[in-house]
Amino acid sequence: MKNEQHSSESMKTIGIIGGGQLGLMIAEQARELGVRTVCLDPAADAPAFNVCDEHIVAAYDDAAALEELCRRSDAVTYEFENVPGDILIPLCEKYNIPQGYKPLYDSQDRLREKSNARDHGLRTPGFEAVGDEASLREAVKRLGLPAVLKTRTLGYDGHGQMVLKTEADIARALPLLAVPCILEEFVPFDSEASIVMVSDGRKVVSFPVGRNIHRDGILDLCIVPSGADPQVLARMKAESERFMRDCGYEGILAIEYFIRGDAIYFNEMAPRPHNSGHYTIEGSTTNQFRELVRYLVGEPLQEPRLVAPTVMKNILGQDLEAAKKVAAENLPGVYVHLYGKTESRPKRKMGHITFVGMDAGNYAEEWAERFVK
Repeated sequence: MKNEQHSSESMKTIGIIGGGQLGLMIAEQARELGVRTVCLDPAADAPAFNVCDEHIVAAYDDAAALEELCRRSDAVTYEFENVPGDILIPLCEKYNIPQGYKPLYDSQDRLREKSNARDHGLRTPGFEAVGDEASLREAVKRLGLPAVLKTRTLGYDGHGQMVLKTEADIARALPLLAVPCILEEFVPFDSEASIVMVSDGRKVVSFPVGRNIHRDGILDLCIVPSGADPQVLARMKAESERFMRDCGYEGILAIEYFIRGDAIYFNEMAPRPHNSGHYTIEGSTTNQFRELVRYLVGEPLQEPRLVAPTVMKNILGQDLEAAKKVAAENLPGVYVHLYGKTESRPKRKMGHITFVGMDAGNYAEEWAERFVK
């Protein structure tokens, strides 16, 4: 029987495993909806601790601390994908963790993730598991070059992967094979796109698709509308929602795709709020964090609509001073979110800026030169 410590008549409390910027923005939206939050994070200066009502400083694999988080909460979610499964699975059986462990489990291993997507009808690039030089060379023979070698677990923002363009690159890639890897066919895409969805098990709401532009493996810009063929976008929405239902996933799910012509290729998924969905805070009639909170506390989901063309710019350490200057200008339609991280360094996500009422051309003409190229 799941924990029923909190009365349904009292203010509900959401427990968040992870206190980074995603936990911060979940907590901000929860507060607006009159919902309390308690966050767990190993860093004493985690950004979400500035907003949440309670916090626990502990490692993600601290079973006693995770149990305490669950005891204090009516519902628990995660903003961090690498929560150890051997700890989370028994907690899912004992406490109210509505999303469960399955979407997290399916997304934690790229081989499992790609296989699951393919098995549920989504088109993927060709892929093969590789574990040593011999299996890598065999996979290259079958998939051809160029190809992308990725570690199966723990890679993010371009870490743990390498594009193999020539035979010489195979030798340079061997250090990656210290851990299990996956080799993927390289897709010469026209654009990258992502969709964020929230499901309560009956209804799936999805946010307008954004076009993603990466720099050095890290999301730089998300542009909405994406500019892709409307029929391709409609198919992406329909296939993504069907995939979520068929997998039995609830809560929030983001899927990244490659678009090439009229074909869409599943790249990866995340069962948490997504960087490309940050534009929804001001650019949409509701946002990814708010709908996740609604789901967690059992409120009806709201169908989002785009307010106006919107551009979201990630602020990395090298852009922080420029972002502070933009914030000081206090311009209409320009929303600066700084996450309050105490240490700034290049390529670390320090915030984002949302430009509502702006398209990619206007951004390039008026704003791009302010930030580090």
